Amino acid sequence: MGKVRIVAFVAIILGLSALSAVAGPSPMPPDAKVYIIWPRDGQVIPGGKFWVRMGLSNAGVAPASVDKQFTGHHHILVDTDLPSMDEAIPNDKHHLHFGRGQTEARLELPPGTHTLQLLFGDHNHIPHNPPLYSQKITIIVPQ
Repeated sequence: MGKVRIVAFVAIILGLSALSAVAGPSPMPPDAKVYIIWPRDGQVIPGGKFWVRMGLSNAGVAPASVDKQFTGHHHILVDTDLPSMDEAIPNDKHHLHFGRGQTEARLELPPGTHTLQLLFGDHNHIPHNPPLYSQKITIIVPQ
């Protein structure tokens, strides 16, 4: 009888482990919102060096190392569209990670027209459920 209990216990534990591995992204309140405070849509940025100020309401900002409900960290998408919402956000020149919990960042962009968008990610850099992303804005860096 003892062996049956052990086997059943192991099966339950393995089943729960598999379930948690595919349970999906971290939850986020439906009224949570992420937004770009500055720059504004259409802003002209002389010199191309500027601060991006990131806003969040009805949720919390935490470093990527913190697995806490209704928290995450910012990612700035530069000149790209939203990535897949069910896998880790890429880490490259178009997907900037702010895993220390930063709410502002200094960027430098070359002359031209650029787009910026925020995407909030959980401790694994995966977008939440529902995903939190800002409106995409356009900025202009003159020659």
